Amino acid sequence: MFNVNDIKNGMTIKHDGVLYQVVEFQHVKPGKGSAFVKTKLKNLRAGTTQEITFSAGIKLEKADVRKNQLSYLYTTGDAYVFMDNSTYEQTEISASMLEEESKYLKEGIDVEVMDYEGEVIGVSLPEKVSYKVISATEAVKGNTTSGAQKDVTIETGMVVKVPLFIGVDDEIIITTRDGKYFSRA
Repeated sequence: MFNVNDIKNGMTIKHDGVLYQVVEFQHVKPGKGSAFVKTKLKNLRAGTTQEITFSAGIKLEKADVRKNQLSYLYTTGDAYVFMDNSTYEQTEISASMLEEESKYLKEGIDVEVMDYEGEVIGVSLPEKVSYKVISATEAVKGNTTSGAQKDVTIETGMVVKVPLFIGVDDEIIITTRDGKYFSRA
């Protein structure tokens, strides 16, 4: 248990039996009335985000979440298989849990898997990942007025907008936060 005044971004808490990760928080001290803490919390099981306001001074339960580095191996039907590189233990994670992350998964990529009481509750991707371009549309003549871009398909099948000089077989770096081109590898 900890005081709500000690809350920080990224912290995992348990409130009303639900696991949340703190996305944002703000301490508010109005002229009249008592202080409170406004929070934006992500439900780790449902994936939804909601805003909850706590009175200052109340106690919250900190969730003991373990984070493990695992490598992506392969896909089997409706699950993704990851391996712990130190113990060689394999873990299956359902495709429904990785809907957003799946477009960034390639063989051998290291991810951080969050585990709570033996149950996988989330996966964090590296901030930037290098991919090979497998197909690219041709640049259109005259399409160079301001920051001209074209579509390319990377090895995971995802389509990304890149500068015109990127071609097939080039290695590019993508930011997993927004899926945008960052640089050449």
